[in-house]
Amino acid sequence: MSKELSSAVVLLLLLCCTRGFGAPTEERKPTHENINGGYGCAACTALVAIVEQLAEIKNSTVVETLDYLCYILPVELRPSCRAALEFLGPMLVVLVEHKVGPDVACHALTFCYTNPGQPTCHSMIPPLHRRLKGPSMTFEEKVLEAKQRIQFRMKKTRGPQNICEVPGVKDICNWLRKAFKGRKPSVDFDNDMFSISQGLRGSSWRGKDCSDTSRNVYPGTKPLAEDRTFDSNCNGIFGVNKKTARSYEEELCGASQPRGVAVLGDSISAHFHMPPQWLDATLISEKVFEHLILVVENEIDWPMLSTVTGHGKNNWTEVITGPIDSLYLRIRDRNRCNHRDYQNIAANGEDSIGMQNLVKTLARNPQRDHPIIVLYALIGNDVCNGYPDTVAHMTTPQAMYDNTVNTLEHLHATLPNNSHVIMMGLADARILYNSMGHRIHPVATHWGHFTYGQFYDFMNCLQISPCSGWLTTNGTLRNLTAERAEELSEALRKVYRDHKKSYYNFDLHFIENPMPNAVREWVKHGGEAWQLIEPSDGFHSNQIGQALLAKVLWREFETKHPEILGPVNPNNEEIGRLFGNQGGY
Repeated sequence: MSKELSSAVVLLLLLCCTRGFGAPTEERKPTHENINGGYGCAACTALVAIVEQLAEIKNSTVVETLDYLCYILPVELRPSCRAALEFLGPMLVVLVEHKVGPDVACHALTFCYTNPGQPTCHSMIPPLHRRLKGPSMTFEEKVLEAKQRIQFRMKKTRGPQNICEVPGVKDICNWLRKAFKGRKPSVDFDNDMFSISQGLRGSSWRGKDCSDTSRNVYPGTKPLAEDRTFDSNCNGIFGVNKKTARSYEEELCGASQPRGVAVLGDSISAHFHMPPQWLDATLISEKVFEHLILVVENEIDWPMLSTVTGHGKNNWTEVITGPIDSLYLRIRDRNRCNHRDYQNIAANGEDSIGMQNLVKTLARNPQRDHPIIVLYALIGNDVCNGYPDTVAHMTTPQAMYDNTVNTLEHLHATLPNNSHVIMMGLADARILYNSMGHRIHPVATHWGHFTYGQFYDFMNCLQISPCSGWLTTNGTLRNLTAERAEELSEALRKVYRDHKKSYYNFDLHFIENPMPNAVREWVKHGGEAWQLIEPSDGFHSNQIGQALLAKVLWREFETKHPEILGPVNPNNEEIGRLFGNQGGY
């Protein structure tokens, strides 16, 4: 990975360029162009807000604040950060010192603009006593005056500006594109789809490979030669019991019906989490950026802490907190022979169209590997991709049906016998606005205003919202989105009714979306719904919500589909005594 990364702007570009749950797939990109400055405008607006608030909190100059933002990044990124600020810094200093506010500043810098026929987008306004003094002026007059203040630098540039062309920032954008492009492990010398590395679709996403030089050695495969001399399926169990002359793999696992678990999903399944500590001027510190590179290599997702594939322990408590619970951990506890047999085949912005290709990265051989439990959990993007016409860009019920059947056909050809595929209905996400709409977004915590409702509308005005149908102050549109989500869930139910006996390698199931039950359980025990929602985007389930979903799903499987889970292995205690943590993760 290039060391030529960075700038203080990195934290904003991450927010704006990942696009989260609602990013359109390559197969169905909306036709709108970069409206009103798009991601660059949002990044600039957040940066100015953070700089101004941070200067107030620390009672420091703007120059000192910008230097601090470079200092708190990982040490190898600081020189490039300073190079980027050499371009932006002089203009930012003038604009922030004169308290023009984020909107005026970013329009003056021409990262924000107003396309013909579009409204001018407005975000947060600093408290009145910090606003530009002087006679009453229109917004356009304020922008013109601000441009005149920085004219000394603007002569060297041409607007509108593309933030990814700013020196230093250009390297960030290129890095982000590379980091978010791959869907297979980047480090995989034997091409078996498993990796010895953690990031870049490695062991954060799939069980860690125990040999990257043999494509016949990987998690989930049936043991080679009973694993008498080496561990071929990476579950940490190998060798021979000298008392019985039997291999430990055969003795402890042979009759236990091992099985893995995987999820085909979107950013909810990938566990998108943009640390609010990166955006909140009251929380920013060097510590919260300690693991920045790994977080970016994982596409701002946390599959290692997610509902389906969470594993290991939380080594990032500075930026993400809450319990870890997952279907994988529960299935492993049920049978420790399942150690490391997990795959998170999810991607930010994925929908039923893109899943027909993404499913091809699921690694399972119908002859050589153990059965696997696969969750098909596309719970939002098919109703989320919608500019300029939200409803027109939603997936139709017939397309949802056809896309899903195509994905199932691929699974039919690749899954081992006795596997299970569980289709999950779409979410009714009206709870998001109802719970978050009037709360304050982290980017303006110090100022104490700029609600999620305003944040949603600003992102919609720029046409970069992760889900314009759910994240909007327009109640009619939220209701229309809910109606289509239910229509698509009914399409999945129809797939189940029509095809539940069509596949001989796996049993097909359908379950309703578990989020309502998870919220009801949380509220029943004294919590509030907003406490389960990611603070940075006001959209995804946070760590508490991810763990609670695992509990609710497990209860559903235990009571209604116990055959999915397999028997409890009576040898679990002996496996622990002989092999400890089985090589960890």
